[in-house]
Amino acid sequence: MSETGACGGGDTWRDPLLAGALFAIDPAGLRGIVLRARSGPAREAFLSWLTRLLPEATPLRRVPIGVPDSRLLGGLDLTETLRLGRPVAERGLLAESDGGIILLAMAERLEPAAAARIAATLDTAEVSIERDGLALKAPARFGVVALDEGASDDERAPAALTDRLGFLVDLSELALRDFIELPWTAADIAAARARLGAVDIDAAMIAHLNAAAMALGVESLRALLLAAQSARAAAALGGRTQVSTADAACAAALVLAPRAQTSPAAGDPPQAPDQDDGDSDAPPDSDGESVDPSAEDLVVEAARAAVPPGMMERLQRASSGARGSGGKSGGFKRAGLRGRPADVVEGAPKDGQRLNVIETLRAAAPWRLLRGGAGAGGEGRLPIERQDFRVTRVKQRAQTVTIFAVDASGSSALNRLAEAKGAVELLLAECYVRRDEVALLAFRGESAELLLPPTRSLLRAKRSLADMPGGGATPLADGIAAAVRLAEAEKRKGRSPFIVLMTDGAANISAGGKAAGRKRAKEDALDAARLARAAGLEAALIDISPRPQPDAERLAAEMNARYLPLPFADASALARAVRRPPLARLTG
Repeated sequence: MSETGACGGGDTWRDPLLAGALFAIDPAGLRGIVLRARSGPAREAFLSWLTRLLPEATPLRRVPIGVPDSRLLGGLDLTETLRLGRPVAERGLLAESDGGIILLAMAERLEPAAAARIAATLDTAEVSIERDGLALKAPARFGVVALDEGASDDERAPAALTDRLGFLVDLSELALRDFIELPWTAADIAAARARLGAVDIDAAMIAHLNAAAMALGVESLRALLLAAQSARAAAALGGRTQVSTADAACAAALVLAPRAQTSPAAGDPPQAPDQDDGDSDAPPDSDGESVDPSAEDLVVEAARAAVPPGMMERLQRASSGARGSGGKSGGFKRAGLRGRPADVVEGAPKDGQRLNVIETLRAAAPWRLLRGGAGAGGEGRLPIERQDFRVTRVKQRAQTVTIFAVDASGSSALNRLAEAKGAVELLLAECYVRRDEVALLAFRGESAELLLPPTRSLLRAKRSLADMPGGGATPLADGIAAAVRLAEAEKRKGRSPFIVLMTDGAANISAGGKAAGRKRAKEDALDAARLARAAGLEAALIDISPRPQPDAERLAAEMNARYLPLPFADASALARAVRRPPLARLTG
């Protein structure tokens, strides 16, 4: 049988396929794979390879986006309940997948509640429900293949799920023409699966994996446990009953490296504890020899080499955007029929809502006998009362409005306006695809002026941008207040506003256009920023001064806005800085 060999930094397809082979050996133990790739030949080739390595009788269940709890977890079998006149349970998708695999379609859109239920099932290896007058427990040991089709770094599968899955595999940069199958067959995987129970991992190897996790900033204990299990699977695949340094290095590269939060410098791995004369008592390896003191360095180096290119830059961008993007998930409308089903709630239909007939019948069925609706053999009517009514809430993509509030004052206004114009035009191009809108207001002199109401019209935008004036004093408070008023007006229309404030934070005109001194102007600007925060508005502040200014940073903090010091950024950089995933809105 072929050795697992080195991981990380090798052929582009080798690590993903090796992760698939290890997962096929122990789906329930390694929990799963997050497969980040758009639908296409590369993803289909990987899934086909993985499927061929699994036993023929392995249950494979696809979990669609928006699956209801009654189908995911199980519950009342409505047909049998009505036929027999007593509650009859049916198994859900998770219980049906016991001993097999579930495929999560569009995992980046998975609802947090559904992710939490799948995560809880992974933790307990059983489905436990108490609903619809039933108490049900069923075994559910399975592996997960989460198909993540996110188009940006902000669109990813829920962390509650990815933290529990062994492998994070990214195929987005791989081409089908480079695909080369690894030499293992289904028979090799079956032999490794049979050998897995006899494979042992000693304390020294776990310590090496822990050192690699610390070097990469991976704090999750689940990741360390998954790495240890992956090392055991690698040893089984290589025909060994003892985990070797190469197996541990492979596990570190496949499990820990994609989770890296920091990157250790090359050639500078963590120092091992000082050794004394008692080294001869160290546990022997599989060949009966003392553990090589450099084994830990090899494991750490393998993990470091496998950190995906650009990982640290993506982490820095995510860190800078974390504060501005938190705490907002869309609001509720009182009425609405269009959208993707999100959940089912109790209540009578109103304002154009539709009754969910099936869930209403499920709610009423357990009470049939008590309400006197069943005759002999379970025949008869099913009494339905008001408390049984169920309606479906649907999730709509919220209309996003990006509001640019531009400081058009001062001698450098022309440069700032050129950047703003370029950013707005770039965002308009995206709006044609995402159906978002852009608004533009400028503040200078003694007031703020709305130059471009929310629009997707490229022609109107270009005309307004060409006529944007510049120069004069800085009425920062009025500029922020105008942006807040426009954002709140859009919010009342059911839209999702996002303010992009472009300023250096140097106010010299107070609220209302009064020249009351810089101190008063600064306080008024901070008060306006606090109003934006109190309104719960998402915002980003782009510091356009030659050097980052404390006043601008404090203003961003008061707004609870993302602070972006981009004094020399071009229009493309500004567009990337304010780009965000579309929000969703529940209706009904």
